[in-house]
Amino acid sequence: MKPIFQRLFLPLLAVLLALPAGAGNSQPNPQVVIETTQGDITVRLFRDKAPATVENFLQYVDDGFYDGTIFHRVIPNFMIQGGGFLPDMTEKPTGAPVLNESRNRLHNIRGTLAMARTSDPDSATAQFFINQRTNLKLDWMPGQPGYTVFGEVTDGMSVVDFIATAPVQQVDGHGDVPVEPIIIERIRRKSLL
Repeated sequence: MKPIFQRLFLPLLAVLLALPAGAGNSQPNPQVVIETTQGDITVRLFRDKAPATVENFLQYVDDGFYDGTIFHRVIPNFMIQGGGFLPDMTEKPTGAPVLNESRNRLHNIRGTLAMARTSDPDSATAQFFINQRTNLKLDWMPGQPGYTVFGEVTDGMSVVDFIATAPVQQVDGHGDVPVEPIIIERIRRKSLL
């Protein structure tokens, strides 16, 4: 009879060695850094809870879509929203909407990242918001589609709080637009190395 090490661990080692390079290194919950003119915000994404939303968001990140966009809607003690408009309030064209994943049991609590959308639950494309406070009224509940939470701030919540204090104005029918543009210089994936 073979020793237990040979019976149990050698077959496992053979499987691991047969995997393609990097196959065991995929990040189930990758991180991104939102680089703004007010400082950086690091966010961990919940690919395990909102896979379609995270893949949609990461595609925009990888395409450089967010570079030069602004936080165009800032409401103190509520949230900051961005990722869809340029500083002149021109809306950027987006891809197809992503299906709403708000039933994932994640809550719109302080520091979470969620998808902005219209009254159509499945209309989210590129715009997102960061909850500055806990906003459970934005969660899914029977008869009320919620807003999909797909990440959380792990560093830079003080930047979110500062952005939320920006003086705002009305611009072409849009309310709560910061007087001085708060620019998302870029969003990049954060390397674990």
